[in-house]
Amino acid sequence: MQREEARAFWVAAPGRGEVRTESLGTPSGGEVLVRTLYSGISRGTEALVFDGRVPPSQWHRMRAPFQAGDFPGPVKYGYAAVGRVERGPDALAGRAVFVLHPHQTAFIVPADSAYPVPDEVPPARAVLAANLETAINGLWDGRPHVGDRIAVIGAGTVGCLVAWLASRIAGCEVELIDTNPRRAAVAAALGVPFAEPAAAGRDADLVMHASGNPSGLALALELAAVEATIVELSWFGDREASLPLGGPFHAKRLTIASSQVGRVAPSQRARWDARRRMQLALRLLAEPALDALITGESDFERLPEVMARLAREPGDTLCHRIRYT
Repeated sequence: MQREEARAFWVAAPGRGEVRTESLGTPSGGEVLVRTLYSGISRGTEALVFDGRVPPSQWHRMRAPFQAGDFPGPVKYGYAAVGRVERGPDALAGRAVFVLHPHQTAFIVPADSAYPVPDEVPPARAVLAANLETAINGLWDGRPHVGDRIAVIGAGTVGCLVAWLASRIAGCEVELIDTNPRRAAVAAALGVPFAEPAAAGRDADLVMHASGNPSGLALALELAAVEATIVELSWFGDREASLPLGGPFHAKRLTIASSQVGRVAPSQRARWDARRRMQLALRLLAEPALDALITGESDFERLPEVMARLAREPGDTLCHRIRYT
C-alpha cells in the first residue's frame, strides 16, 4: 500500500524556512492520524527559533513535544496545531483536536496527545490554546488575590491573555501596558483598560511582565508596590537583560519570579497536570472576544515567507494563523 505524504514547514537554517514533503506511517491502535485545519505561530518564540537564537545551553529544554531535527537547524518546530482526526479510536474519530505539533498538513501522534476541542470553541480560535495555557500557568505563579491591582506589561498574545484572565478575578484592577498605542483597540475588545508606560498606574500588587524587552522589566520595578511580586513570562533567547537594581528593587523588597509553561506551577502541581491544564485552556476559549488576538491569516505553502517577515518586521502581529486546504 502506498504511504501517505504530508507537507511540513522546516527552519532549514537560521533565517531560512522551507516546506518539505514527508512520508507518513500507518497509525497503530494507540495513535491518531490528524488532518490539519489551522496552526498558530507563537511569534516571539518561533521568531527566535527561526533566527537561530536559541542558546546551546537551552537546546534540550526548548524542544517542542513533536519537534524533528535539532537547533539551530534544520528543525521542525511549532506547538499550536488544530486538525480533524481521520483515523483513530472511535472516541476521537471525526473530532476536531488540538495538538502541540509543528506546522504540517497531516501527522500521526499518540491518541492521548490529541486534545478534543469543545463543541462551543471554533477550531480556528483553538490555535490560541498553547498561549492561553502559558497565561494560566503565569497567573498561577503570580498567585493574584481578590481586589489586587495587577499591571500586565507587554500586550503581545500572552500578555493580552494574562490581562483578560486577571480581569475576571473579583475586584481586581487590571491594566494592560504597551508602548504601541494601537494595542489599545485589542485591550478594549478584551474589556481591559490600556495604558502606555508613562501613564501606567503605580503601586501594583502584582506585575506580570510579557514584553520580551528588558526595558519592560525595568518598568515593572517602577510600577510594583512594596513587597510585590514581578512574574517574568518573557523568554529572551540569547539576549542579555540589564536591570537597574540599584533603584527601587531593594528598597521595596521586590521579588522577581520566573514562569515557564513546561512545568505546572508549584502552587497547583499537587492536583493539576499538564493535561488538565490544557483542557481548562480549551474550555476558556469559548469566549468570542478572543478572536481579537488573531491578527492575520495565511495559506500554509506561504509559511517560509510569512515566518521570515514576522521575524524581521512583526508590526502589529499578535497570533498569525495558518490555514490548510
